[in-house]
Formats: sequence, C-alpha cells, structure tokens
Amino acid sequence: LLVSKDLGKHLLEVEDLLQKHGLLEADISAQTERVQALNAAALKFSELEGYQPCDPQIICNRVNHVQTCLEELEELAAKRRKELEDSRQLWTFFQEMEEAEAWIREKEKILAAKTCGRDLSSVVTLTNKHKTMLGELGNRRALLHQTMKKGEKILAKKTFSSVGIQEKMRQVCLRWKKLEEVTGLHQQRLEDALNFFQFSAETDDLVAWLQDTYRIVSSDDFGHDDYSTQALLRKHRAVVEEVEKHRASVLSLRKQLALLAPDHRQGVDVQIRVVEVEQLYGEVAEVAVLRTQWLQDALAVYRMFSEVHACEVWVDEKEQWLEKMEVPEELDEVEVVQHRFESLDQEMNSVMGRILDVNQVVQQLVDGGHPSSDEVRSCQDHLNSRWNRVVELVENKKGQLSSVLKIQNFLLEC
Repeated sequence: LLVSKDLGKHLLEVEDLLQKHGLLEADISAQTERVQALNAAALKFSELEGYQPCDPQIICNRVNHVQTCLEELEELAAKRRKELEDSRQLWTFFQEMEEAEAWIREKEKILAAKTCGRDLSSVVTLTNKHKTMLGELGNRRALLHQTMKKGEKILAKKTFSSVGIQEKMRQVCLRWKKLEEVTGLHQQRLEDALNFFQFSAETDDLVAWLQDTYRIVSSDDFGHDDYSTQALLRKHRAVVEEVEKHRASVLSLRKQLALLAPDHRQGVDVQIRVVEVEQLYGEVAEVAVLRTQWLQDALAVYRMFSEVHACEVWVDEKEQWLEKMEVPEELDEVEVVQHRFESLDQEMNSVMGRILDVNQVVQQLVDGGHPSSDEVRSCQDHLNSRWNRVVELVENKKGQLSSVLKIQNFLLEC
C-alpha cells in the first residue's frame, strides 16, 4: 500500500487516497505502540540471570529488526503522504485553472452577447453592470495570480512533468489576456455610447428649450398700455439674456460632436441634428431681436398716446378758456388778461416742445414701418390740428387785446 504509485488522476481521487492513507497512518501508529510494548517485553528476556530460554543476542537482533521495519514503514508512510499532498497540490492547481477557464468562458459569452444599449438609461444600466463585472474581474485576477504562484512552486519542486503545467498556465494566461482586451473594448464601446447618448440627450434638451423660447419670443402680445408693455419688455430682456447664455452651448455642439467615436459622429442623423439646432438658435436669436424692437415700438406708441392725451387735455382746457374769454374794455382788466397771456406763452412753449417730441416719435415709427403707422399718423394730425386751433385762438385774442390797448392809450393821451 505504501509503495503504490497510484497518486490519483483528479482531485477527488487524491482526496480519497489521502483519506485512506490517513487510516493507514492511524493503523501504523496503533501498531507502533504494540511493537514498542512487545519489544520492551522481549528485551526483559535478554536481561534474565541464570536460566535463559533464548540467546539474548537473538532477542536483541529480533527486536532491532522489528524496530527497523517499523521505522522503514513510517518513512514509507511519510514519503507516501508527501507524494499524495504534492499530488493534491497539483490537482488543486489544475482544478483552479479549470475553474478560471470556465469563468473566463462564461464572461466571454456574456461580453459577446452584450449590446451597448439603445438609449441613455439602458447605457447607464449596462455601464453599472460592467463596473460590477470589473470588480469581479479584479477579484478573479487576484485568485488567478495565487494559482499561478502555486503552479510555479510545483514547477520548482520538479516532482511532476512540467510540460502539462506550463501549457495549462500558458493557455489560461492567453485567454485571460484576451478577456481583458475584450473587456476593455466593451468598456470603450460603453463609454462611446454613453457619450453619444448624453450628447443626444443634451441636444434634445437644448432643442426643447429653443422651441419653447421660440414660442415666447414670437408672441404677438405687445401689451395694451405703457405699464403692461414695460413688464413684457423686462421679461423679454431676461429671455434675451438666456438666449445669449445658450449661445456657447450651441457653438460647442460641433466640438462635442468631434469628440464622439467615429461610428457615432459620422452618422447622418446626428450631423443633421446639429445643423437643425444651429438654425433654430439663429431663428430664435433673430426673432428675439425683432421682438425687442416691436416691444420698444409698442412702448413708444403707448408713451406717444399718453403724451398726446396729456397735450390734448391741456389743449381742451385752453381752448375752452379762450373761446369763453371776452376781452375787457377797462385798462386794469386788460393788463390782468395780458399777464395771463404771458403765462400762457410760457406754457405754450413747454407744450410745443412736447408736441415736437411727439411728431419726432411718429416720424420714427412711420419710417420704421410700424404696423400702427396709420393710427399714429392720424393721432398726430389730430393733435397738430388742435394745437393750430389753440395758436389761432391765442393770436386772435392777443390781437383783440392789442386793439383795446391802443384805444385805451389813445384816450389817455387825449
């Protein structure tokens, strides 16, 4: 049993042989105690004085022989155990290498079947799964490194043929290297897909924002009075600031596109998408500028109407006063009225300046092709007509006052 050359053909068989060898060692241990007891008893016969049933030398020789046989048996058992343990190390090494190969095959199939996702959400999910696999890869790499060290130790002992061990190590190393290359390529594809779908998502968000902004800046609501138009203009200026802030994002699209993987950036759809975004931004910026002008024109119109209204209120008041006023015949009363006309002249100069400003604003609106040009022109004509009427009345009243003063002065001289 102890000189058997059967060291097992796989790990389970070696484990079974070791278990049987353990029983044999236990049996030897038990027999050792019995042999030692028998030898001790036998040696007593060699020490007898007087009658000796056997030659003491024969007894000693026999005891030594049995002891030697026992020691040889123990040496064989120790040698056998070492051979079996070496065999277990060998087959453990091969089993661990087989497990490593099986794990590699499994991951190769998974990587071969994996896609890079159809949208941002699926790519993120696949990326997280890939990170988990990278963790497994790191753990398996450490285990494989330990197994390789075991193989090197077995080779160093030179107990078994090195051909099969070296070949197995070479095969597994090659497959492991190929797996790491495939894993790296898949990771790169995932990163490329992630960059592409992030670019697409950001582009879609930008398009959605531009479409919403276009609806805002193309609104035909210009307010109904000075206050509402000013409120709209403030809101619009905030929108214009946002449009300007997004200019950098639009301009960077082509740079981002250039950073994508060739199979992504060379797609016709993505290139068309970038052009569409640029065109849409240009339209938004252009309409925003036009709306700024339209709101400013509307504000100018409402302010002009407000100014016209204020001037007409003054004109109404003075027109009524002039029409009702009767030129007095007494000198004292004439002088009082004359002083009033001097104050009126100052007011008329001020109002005249406001009317000239109104006429200037109207001319600018008409020259700019304002859609309310006809209404504005009509309002201007009406105001100028009213103003001319007041001027005519004033001149008429001043003429009457001048005649009365001349008569009064003539009478005084007489």
